[in-house]
Amino acid sequence: MRHPNHPGKIGLEPRLAELLRTPEELQSRGHALRVLDRARVPYLVGGAYAFSGYTGIYRDTKDLDLFLRQRDAEVALEVLEHAGWRTERHDEGWIYKGYRGEFFVDLIFNSGNGVARVDDLWFEHAGEGRAFGRNVRLVPPEELIWSKAFVLERERFDGADVLHLLRASGDRFDWARLLSRFDRYWEVLLSHLMLFRFAYPSERGLVPDWVMSELLGRTLDSMREGEPAEKLCRGNLLSRVNYAIDIREWGYADGRAWDEREREEEDGGQPEVSATDSGRGGG
Repeated sequence: MRHPNHPGKIGLEPRLAELLRTPEELQSRGHALRVLDRARVPYLVGGAYAFSGYTGIYRDTKDLDLFLRQRDAEVALEVLEHAGWRTERHDEGWIYKGYRGEFFVDLIFNSGNGVARVDDLWFEHAGEGRAFGRNVRLVPPEELIWSKAFVLERERFDGADVLHLLRASGDRFDWARLLSRFDRYWEVLLSHLMLFRFAYPSERGLVPDWVMSELLGRTLDSMREGEPAEKLCRGNLLSRVNYAIDIREWGYADGRAWDEREREEEDGGQPEVSATDSGRGGG
């Protein structure tokens, strides 16, 4: 039996996305979209469905990921409940769930680490696609990368998805927006771009020279500035498990808690509901 996070068979045939799913499960996913469309709840389709829409790569997926602004996720819960679904506020920091029997959809309004919050720009730049016989709006590729770039767990690594999105759509990216999304997390973006250069040496031109120059310039600037005085580990923004020992045993300050305080100050002092409050971590 394959690991639940293993994608199974991957290929260019659309049937691979549904090969391991029962008709009842697929009907449940389609029902969720119909119900939300009827109630005019704005959502974007993400996950494997958006990934295949941009890259042409199909694989099995155990659920349907819908991305919404948090206020709309609240409405979606009510709409699904009225349609007979069981709903769950799984984590007030980033995700709710809807269940129809044993099948479920995820209602996502943030990344697990609290960095990639769904806002209006996701909808302004949404792509177009098809799912379950319906025209749907897809999470933009830039925001897919923004959220996937932080999923670096031992048992799940979304780096290959990031690189395939770069290969498929890099020449059409809004690179200025992508840089803005990563903001103080620019080293995470640079790390993926360097991996892209390694994986696809013949496709390096898909990343504009000015983007690489900007990020490498920031690297040189940070080298000249030297190390920060505070002993800080931001690894727990990338993995909720693998850097716990650094904070617990080796005296590093909690980089995720530090980042949440920084975001709170940027948001005008409004406290965030952290995924760490319920024991959840990384993307």
